[in-house]
Amino acid sequence: MELLRTILSVPGNRENMIEKSKQVPADIIVLDLEDSVPQEEKVHARAIVKDWIPRLTGNGSRIYVRINSLDGGLAQEDLGATIMKGVDGISQPKPSSGQDVRKVAEFLTRLEKERGLPDGQIKILPWIETSLGLINAYEIASSSPRINGVIFGANDLVLDIGMTRSDEGHELLYPRTKIVIAARAAGVAAIDTPYNNFKDERGLIRETTLARNLGFRGKFVIHPGQVDIVNRIFRPTEEEVALSKKVVAAFEEARAKGFASASLDGKMIDIPIAQRAMVILLTNEAIAQKEKRH
Repeated sequence: MELLRTILSVPGNRENMIEKSKQVPADIIVLDLEDSVPQEEKVHARAIVKDWIPRLTGNGSRIYVRINSLDGGLAQEDLGATIMKGVDGISQPKPSSGQDVRKVAEFLTRLEKERGLPDGQIKILPWIETSLGLINAYEIASSSPRINGVIFGANDLVLDIGMTRSDEGHELLYPRTKIVIAARAAGVAAIDTPYNNFKDERGLIRETTLARNLGFRGKFVIHPGQVDIVNRIFRPTEEEVALSKKVVAAFEEARAKGFASASLDGKMIDIPIAQRAMVILLTNEAIAQKEKRH
């Protein structure tokens, strides 16, 4: 079970922040070359990220690089500088269609071959953060076998559409729901948008709980202080784990007798319920294994 609970963004031009990220128990560390890096710092940030990638491996977090968008003309240079051993994936901003993702996938295939990396090793996390990207969410999510999830980018989406973003986030319910459905239909994870007010713990808890209830598998975070909270919310509770063990045991016993459903405490257990219980157990086991490594 691949963990995508917390994806922490770190500006690629801030070496002190990259150094500190080694101690943060995020599932993925994203070294950002896009929004958090000023235009005049892009080349310098690229060199810093290239230098730091080997030093970040083995700390328990997977390492991704957020490249610049294809439209900006810097994406190919970002990929050329940073695709190497130690990079687990890239985060692609603002794709409008599946074709945008496939272009990046083609670059990756070529670079993997040139640099002796396993074919298909580098994953892609595209952002859904434009109106056209939202319309084409399923096309984007299903456009490449490299994709393991899609990230909702509310900040750019509300700007593109002309929405007014509220603390409650009611205006984001439709895009959130559409992205989750598109991701699940494509067989990949949905990752929720960053919560901008990193000092507002109650707001982060509220929004992350909503995201989990809607079906998101994790949340993009912008501050190390958000990681523990989000990790905790996306971790199965002790009660969920205990119940899931009972559900799986009851279902397996029924299946051994030739039945496709079972009964537990007066409630029917069918295949979808048993599968959800198994996912909870696999997730809990993956978290336990990660905590041993970090």
